[in-house]
This record gives sequence, structure tokens and C-alpha cells, in this order.
Amino acid sequence: MKQKQPTLPPIGMRIIKSAIGVFLGFIIYFLRGCQGTPFYTALSVLWCTRAYNDEAHKMAFQRSIGTFIGGFYGLIFILAERFWFPGVSEFWRYTIISFSLILVLYTTVLLKKKNASYFACVVYLSVVVLHITDTNPYLFVFNRVLDTLVGIGVALAISMFHLPRKKNRDILFVSGMDDTLLPYNGESLSPYNKVELNRMLDDGALFTVSTMRTPAALVKNLQDIRIHLPVIAMDGAVLYDIKENSYLYKYEASYTDLLPIITMIRNHGHHIFYNRIVGDLWIIYYRDFHNEAEKSIYKNLRRSPYRNYLKKEPPVDALFVYLMIVDETSKIEKLYTDIKTLGWNHQYKILEYASKEYPGYSYIKIYHKDATRQNMLLQLQKMCNARDVITFGSIDGAYDVVVHADYNHTVKTLKRLYEPCIWTN
Repeated sequence: MKQKQPTLPPIGMRIIKSAIGVFLGFIIYFLRGCQGTPFYTALSVLWCTRAYNDEAHKMAFQRSIGTFIGGFYGLIFILAERFWFPGVSEFWRYTIISFSLILVLYTTVLLKKKNASYFACVVYLSVVVLHITDTNPYLFVFNRVLDTLVGIGVALAISMFHLPRKKNRDILFVSGMDDTLLPYNGESLSPYNKVELNRMLDDGALFTVSTMRTPAALVKNLQDIRIHLPVIAMDGAVLYDIKENSYLYKYEASYTDLLPIITMIRNHGHHIFYNRIVGDLWIIYYRDFHNEAEKSIYKNLRRSPYRNYLKKEPPVDALFVYLMIVDETSKIEKLYTDIKTLGWNHQYKILEYASKEYPGYSYIKIYHKDATRQNMLLQLQKMCNARDVITFGSIDGAYDVVVHADYNHTVKTLKRLYEPCIWTN
């Protein structure tokens, strides 16, 4: 297997905004006649520049509260040293500074601003340790507070600045997962994808995913994404609401209708996993395993809170979203050939594909004939009242936007389509 060449991650907007913010802070320093200390402005810019505006505002608020508390107690210490204990030895001076931190920290507790405690201590110590010997320490306290507020203001302005853009909030964007948003079996989305997706989702973008994966397999990959639309899972068999852990729509086939093909599969000596949804509970019926792949699948997935395995025959009146068979590739190919010979592939949606997790093994999955991503996408489009749909995937000719190798390409293209810059139109 050819080893994939390592690639450097792209330079994100937070990095660029941080550099621009620090530069603007220095410009403001010169405009102020070189008053204050631009180092503290730069620190505030770097701390308050965040990926999301809500985080930037939260950090700015914490930093502001901490700065005022630290500056206030720094000024009190300066006055006390000048008028109450002048000429105190350095040892006792540092002793007083250390224990006076109790008052600084306790003030943040009384004000219910514990998150600002670190900033309050930093500002306080910078005043009483680093600048107490300044010619005019009172002026430093003023400039220290002002420097921080300037940095906070610059960071917020940079975070909120965007070129004028049109927002296509009435277009439904639907992306595949594997080999589109992330590599097959990738553990998580790239930092760029997370930040940009969440920003657009918070702004009202209609975005979701469509995948062969089960909802249980999707939850981990989408746990950091603030997706609010249902997802199309199980290759179009279900429409699933991640937030509510609820199956909104599903295509099912009855045990009675499936019995002839079930009988044929059993006669071929194969074991079947029966996947059923009762309410919002996913139940998988199984019997004795026939191969190592089946054992491994059960061992790896049975502890999932989203799956419920039952070792028993399924009820004869049950409805199933799909049946799954996994076996050695040669046996699966023979079974699939016999299924097509008997014409079952015209009555059901039947997928046959090699397993990437278990080399030498393949799957067959049997769904209701209408359980397609296209059909479920129409259901979702009606639900969203979207005027148009744009799809992203890795198969040429099957999607509006085709993605190969670059797993940031989907979000980059989504960004361009969802919020095109007015000036470029």
C-alpha cells in the first residue's frame, strides 16, 4: 500500500487575525504617543482572539473584570506602601504581596467571577512586583488597564470583522462523511472543518450529512459540531435527530416479506444480524457466530449505548431497517450472485461491498427498496422548506461537488457557496 505523504496543516484565520490584532495594537501604541506598554495590549489580543465570536466575548469579559480587580488592588497596595509601611524590607514586602492575593482571589468569588481570578492576579502582580519602582506607578496602573482594554477592543473588532457576504440560508447542503469530510475511519474532523462548520451552523446554514454509517457511529465524529438538522444514516434507511436521539423517519421491511430471502441466506449457511428500530431504541438480533469478523463486530460494538444486542430469533411481526451478513469475500460473492439470479435485487435494495476493517471479508446489507439517500433527502428538503439542495461526495457523477483527498475541500466549497462575497459577484 502506498503511504500517504504528510501534508502541512493550513494557516487558519485565528492565526492571521492574531497577528493582525497585535500589529494594530502596536499602531495604537504609536498613535497614543508611545504611552503605556504595548506588551500588555498584545497579550490581551492573543488571549481574546478566538475561533468563535461567543468565545471571544466571554474571554474579553473575563479579562476586563480581572483587569479592573487586579488594577484596583494594585493601586491600593501602592498607596499602602507609600503611606502605611514605607521602607519595609524586601522579604516582608513579598510576604505581604503573597498573602494579599487571598483578598484578590476572594473578591472574584464574592463577585461570582471565578473565571477572572487568573487575570486579576496577573494584573495585580504586574503592578506590585514589576512596576512598583516606576517614577509614577499610578500612571502605570492607569495605562495597564487601558492597554488591556485596547487589546480587548482590537481582538473583538478583528473577530467580528467580515467582508460583506450574501447568506444562502434557503439552500440545503448535504455532505458525505467518509472520504469527504474526513478520511475513512478518521476519528474526527480537522480543526479547520470544525471551526468553519460551527461558525456557519451558528449563522443559520442548512447543513447535514448523509452516510452509510449508523447513528451510533456518527455521534462520535459529530460530537464537536453544532449540527441542528437531522442526519441521513444507514444509507438512506433512517432520518435521525442527533440532539434528541430520535428516529424521525425510516424505511422498513417486514419479517414476513423478507422470509423467503432469509431462508435462502440461512440455507447458504450464513448468519444474519437483524437491525430493528422500536420507537427510538435500536435492537440487533443475532444467533451463534460463524466467523471471526462477526465475533469482532459484536465485541467492539455491543457496549455502545446506542445499540442493543439480543441473542434470540427476531419476532415474526417485526419490521427491519436492514439485514446484515458478513463473511469471507468468496462466500459473500457467491451469495450475492445467487440473490441476483433469483431477482431479489429488484425487490429490495441490496448492497455488497468489501470490508475495510476486516481484510478478506465482505458485507451484504438488505434494505427496503425505497431506502435510498435520494428519497430521504427529499423528505429532509420538505422538512427544511429549502429551495435547492447541493450535495458533496467522493464519487464522480453522483454528487454536485466531488471531493478527492483534500478533506478540507468540502467545507471550503461550502463556505464559498453559502456565503459568497458580495464584492466578487
